[in-house]
Amino acid sequence: MAGPLPLGSRLRRYGTSYAMLLPFLALFAAFLLWPLANSLYLSFTRFDGVNPAVFTGLENFAELAGDARFRHALGNTALYVVASVVLSTLLSLGLALAFNSASWPHRIMRTLFFLPSVTSSIALMLMWKWVLFPSEVGLANTVVHWLGGAGVPWLATPGLTVPILVLMSVWGGMGYGMVLYVAGLGSIPEEYYEAARIDGASTWQQFRHITLPLLRPVTTYVVVTGLIGAFQVFEAVYIVFRGTNNIGGVLDSALMIVPYLYDQGFTHFKLGYASAIAWVLFLIIFVLSLVNLRVGRAMKEL
Repeated sequence: MAGPLPLGSRLRRYGTSYAMLLPFLALFAAFLLWPLANSLYLSFTRFDGVNPAVFTGLENFAELAGDARFRHALGNTALYVVASVVLSTLLSLGLALAFNSASWPHRIMRTLFFLPSVTSSIALMLMWKWVLFPSEVGLANTVVHWLGGAGVPWLATPGLTVPILVLMSVWGGMGYGMVLYVAGLGSIPEEYYEAARIDGASTWQQFRHITLPLLRPVTTYVVVTGLIGAFQVFEAVYIVFRGTNNIGGVLDSALMIVPYLYDQGFTHFKLGYASAIAWVLFLIIFVLSLVNLRVGRAMKEL
């Protein structure tokens, strides 16, 4: 059995390929690896962006543990992530089942639901801000007035903040999940359903024992990408709910982790502290993604 080629032979054989990879590796190191390493270092420092960074060990992480505003942002984010991911996944699957055929009406409906996913998020958030504007100028209050009701201060009511954010997230993201589910449904062989119908299986039994299990990889992907996207929500809070002196809206009711990170880093110039928040967020997403993948693998083995 031939052993591995000596380094000199490998360089002579693959030298051109290695050389062609160098530009990519240089860009990868400069724009991804170096910022990541620098961010990790800054998370252990006190740094305001002007004066030299001062190494403080775990001081930023200890401060985070006692930061009531960070805990509030974490709680808001957890509530938002659970609601938006669950609703978005269920509605994506429902839309895919409803508009799964190749007919023109179904194609048009899929296009309409997918449009928000490819539209600029800034434009979408400005549209939502106009819809929820707290006067008769806003579309929502205009409809309320037509129905004889009193105007609602949508953006100034703390109890409505997270539900509104969830609504915006689900409306903007379910079309993307729908397209993935439609592709997954198309990959399921029709013979499975024909065999089930011959055995007398009902529509629900076919969905329960054929469709759902075979769509598990798609569901895992939709949930994991949904989790990552939901934890990083920023534009919706910054554009729709940001006040004059407060990025989190009324009583910080819309404060999420990433807007809080931005507030600490670029409003208060606590870049070391903001880096610590970023790494805590990374660890949360990393652990939840691993748990989700492990659960998906365990369910596959059942």
